[in-house]
Amino acid sequence: MAIMETWQYLRAHLGARLGTGERGASLVEYALLVALIAVICIVAIAFLGQSASSKFSTVGSSVGA
Repeated sequence: MAIMETWQYLRAHLGARLGTGERGASLVEYALLVALIAVICIVAIAFLGQSASSKFSTVGSSVGA
């Protein structure tokens, strides 16, 4: 729920600063969406990176043998 409140606050704040034009609002929404996707990818890599690395090493040594 806090994410939606933050999203609404940011949207209202940036809308007031950049004007109410649809083009600016769309640009801000896309920028926030790209930033959110980047954060999710970084978190996923941090949690799954070591596990995936060991799996690839196991598969690689099996194929190489």
